[in-house]
Amino acid sequence: MSRIGKLPIKIPSNVDVICNGLDVTVKGKFGTLQNQVPNVLGLEKTDGTLVVSLKNKTRTGSALHGLYRTLINNMVIGVSEQFQLKLNLNGVGYRASVQGKSLVLNLGYSHPVNIDIPDEISVTVEKNTGITLKACDKEQLGLFAAQIRSWRVPEPYKGKGIIYEGEVVKRKAGKSGK
Repeated sequence: MSRIGKLPIKIPSNVDVICNGLDVTVKGKFGTLQNQVPNVLGLEKTDGTLVVSLKNKTRTGSALHGLYRTLINNMVIGVSEQFQLKLNLNGVGYRASVQGKSLVLNLGYSHPVNIDIPDEISVTVEKNTGITLKACDKEQLGLFAAQIRSWRVPEPYKGKGIIYEGEVVKRKAGKSGK
């Protein structure tokens, strides 16, 4: 049985969770998220908590139990607090700016890179090299951050590229092997 799946989800007072059969809708200060739970799982809502229960014990059912408990918990956290990711640009001349609904990156190419910002994600740029992303949907936030990062993945020799905050880039010695 899943240890994570057994844990109850605490619902803050400013969040509304609506369970309609297998559909889950979470409404909060920062938006509304929806998800559909597989039929091997059940949802039980009591005052202030939501419990994801397993109907029949199978290997896939146990795996889905922990997964969907975590997905619903992330939905509750996202609509009440929002998720935040920070990216840093490391490299000479690397800059970022927000122009309207697009993120403009200068990454050493002969042209600036324009990336359209999704409506659900807010982007701020600090000191031209720090990008802060905020959204209530953790999955979309991670996908957008990966899309930005794919333009310049950090390289191991000089450490240049787009790096997540707190990420450690393992460095290599050059040709001389210093």
